[in-house]
Amino acid sequence: MAPKAIKKIKPTTFLIIFFTINSLFNHFLSAAKHDHDHNHNHHNTFSRNRSSKELGLKREKLSHLHFYFHDVLSGKTPTAVKVAEAQMTNTSTTAFGKVLMMDDPLTVGPERSSKQVGSAQGIYASASQSEVGLLMVYNFVFTEGKYNGSTLSILGRNSVLSPVREMPIVGGSGLFRFARGYAQARTHNLDAKTLDAVVEYNVYVIHF
Repeated sequence: MAPKAIKKIKPTTFLIIFFTINSLFNHFLSAAKHDHDHNHNHHNTFSRNRSSKELGLKREKLSHLHFYFHDVLSGKTPTAVKVAEAQMTNTSTTAFGKVLMMDDPLTVGPERSSKQVGSAQGIYASASQSEVGLLMVYNFVFTEGKYNGSTLSILGRNSVLSPVREMPIVGGSGLFRFARGYAQARTHNLDAKTLDAVVEYNVYVIHF
């Protein structure tokens, strides 16, 4: 039997098939290169620009928080305890070199029985030889309402004998991510014998 005749492909049809295959090939090649570059950049780039929308950040707002800080040094259950001191601390008029660790309750009102909204956790140390000036390094850890689990970080100087002390807010977490602002502290009550103190705080913080 004579072999069947092979149908000839028209030149235009051939070109269409060629360009279609070539286009698909280039598409897959480009996609593979994009995935490779993305993974390579993700794992090997030290820094990259990101938009605030990617992190779900909205317009910044200013919040005012008001509460009382209870620093208890006396009794069977103190909230602040000495963890270190220098050799000269006991002879220093400012207790220079003394370091305390604290977990002080924060309450709505000045009474210790008032509703607790969080804690101040961190350290404070006597850092001045000429006056009573404390280095404060601590977090406000909130437990109330929508702020439960959120924190604000304070790093500053506390001249405790001044009527009003201002300390910077250097950051935060939870609802206070990217936070910045300041905290004003006023002594509400101080026991001259035990040095137990109740301090009123007004905190102004800008956050998303």
